[in-house]
Amino acid sequence: MRRLPYPALLTVFAAFVFSLTGLNANDNSHSNWHQFRGEGARGIGTGDSLPEHWSANQNIAWKVDLPGRGWSSPVVWGNKVFVNTVINSGESEDPKKGLYFGGNRLDIPQTIHTWKVYCLDLKDGAILWEQTVHEANPETSIHLKNSYASETPTTDGKNVYFYFGNVGVFVFDLDGKPLWSKRFEPRQTRHGWGTAASPILHGNRLYLLNDNDEESWLMALDKNSGKEIWKVEREPESNWSTPYVWENDLRTEIIVPATNKVASYDLDGNELWSFKGMSSITIATPYSHDGLLYVSSGYVGSRHKPIYAIRPGATGDISIDETLRSNDYIVWCDWRAAPYNPSTLLYEDQLYVLLDRGMLSSMDPKTGAFHFERERIPDNTAGFTASPWAYNGKVFYLNENSETFVYKAGKSPELLHVNQLAEDDMGMATPAIAGNRLLIRTSARMYCIAAD
Repeated sequence: MRRLPYPALLTVFAAFVFSLTGLNANDNSHSNWHQFRGEGARGIGTGDSLPEHWSANQNIAWKVDLPGRGWSSPVVWGNKVFVNTVINSGESEDPKKGLYFGGNRLDIPQTIHTWKVYCLDLKDGAILWEQTVHEANPETSIHLKNSYASETPTTDGKNVYFYFGNVGVFVFDLDGKPLWSKRFEPRQTRHGWGTAASPILHGNRLYLLNDNDEESWLMALDKNSGKEIWKVEREPESNWSTPYVWENDLRTEIIVPATNKVASYDLDGNELWSFKGMSSITIATPYSHDGLLYVSSGYVGSRHKPIYAIRPGATGDISIDETLRSNDYIVWCDWRAAPYNPSTLLYEDQLYVLLDRGMLSSMDPKTGAFHFERERIPDNTAGFTASPWAYNGKVFYLNENSETFVYKAGKSPELLHVNQLAEDDMGMATPAIAGNRLLIRTSARMYCIAAD
């Protein structure tokens, strides 16, 4: 760490800052993971002793059974872990593991469901507070492998924001005091699959996306009051990708990848640029690195499964012909490389791709050239839905059997070992990294993993 002047003054200032967040200035084991995939939506941990080995009983700091079902990720601020779930008073059909067709469930459940939010203690998993935000029969259906709690919450260290796409947004302070809420009319999604796009914070605004088959929109709310600042009507097509706020050298823009089309908006909701050429279903979250924006869309049933690297400054339609690889603003495009459910991962100047069926690729993020392509993960028997993450020179891939395949980061695939959690668990949620602790949410429980 770079040595700064006036160490005594800085120590006092740091103690003051940590006191505001509830952290100990002498304890580097905690950091904040405030949104889906953490800082910059990148999925990279920075703790100096993060765990690399674990099992159902090894290196488990704590585990807590979670009621109901939710495929959202946890988020962390200081010593507090926030997570949401929806509890069915009747019986829910258990999804099969893996990638398959036939998961459509158009019938709306006729049982009471309870939408709940929790705050857990990062130290021991104790429930610090819980709130019920909605209780009723659902008004829309979901895909067998979706949940009614698939949107990851977000926090600014003062308040925490829980968004349930077809119900509303519910805001609490970090001690569980309700602050404000805003309800939304439920809308029909494609084949009744439900919603998944998570909320994002930037400055004093909360951005919400609801792309569906009836009335799609992107909305900016005042994060302190819930007052609507603007709302942009969008083409009614269902979409499951979380937007991304791209702060580049030229401007700040809101990137919304979606079915068939990506659009960028300024902070007043005006469209800046767009392009067509996505797959017919988009789930992955964009991110940026070294001045470029990375967008991917890889539905297995589509002819196009593109990954794009985009430079800032575009205006208007920047669509690229499918016979080409680049244009003025698209630095490179690979039309067949993208995964379906997982987001890609850019770590130590390599772009890693995890395909749902368990194949790995590594690309040069500046050129799109492959270091290796579609190398199969050995002895894998399940699909991959969670996005990969990285730290300590290693890349981690969690499958639906709750097995994590640990690879050495590099230009050739080198499997180091496999970490197996309980066999009755199903792993679809993307983990969170809180300082030196890893949080993995499964179908049954939350694990907090820490190195010995």
